[in-house]
Amino acid sequence: MADTKVVFVAFAIEDERQRDFLKGQSLSPRAPYEFIDMSVKEAYETGWKEKVRTRIKRSNGVIVLVSKNSLTSTGQAWEIQCAAEEGKPIRGIWAYSDDRTTLPGVSTVAWSDKNISDFIDSL
Repeated sequence: MADTKVVFVAFAIEDERQRDFLKGQSLSPRAPYEFIDMSVKEAYETGWKEKVRTRIKRSNGVIVLVSKNSLTSTGQAWEIQCAAEEGKPIRGIWAYSDDRTTLPGVSTVAWSDKNISDFIDSL
């Protein structure tokens, strides 16, 4: 059996429900993988950045849930910057069908099982 791929999920706290939907997809019986994230209500509690960096280092790639909320989420912005610094593959997924916000440096595609699977399979 293949090793489980670990995918870090970066999202704005306002998009927590979309994160829950995404994590629900990991119940699918395809290639083994798991989603991890560091959701916190207070983004910069003691040691948060170090913990995030450790989790990102251990991940195979990062999925960014992109929405209008991403534009003001300092925690999510830091997670994306950290993933880039660590050289992790990053894939943006639009969190909502009616929101096509763009983030500099994040290649974003529509939320579909194929797009998510293709990214995970490429890791």
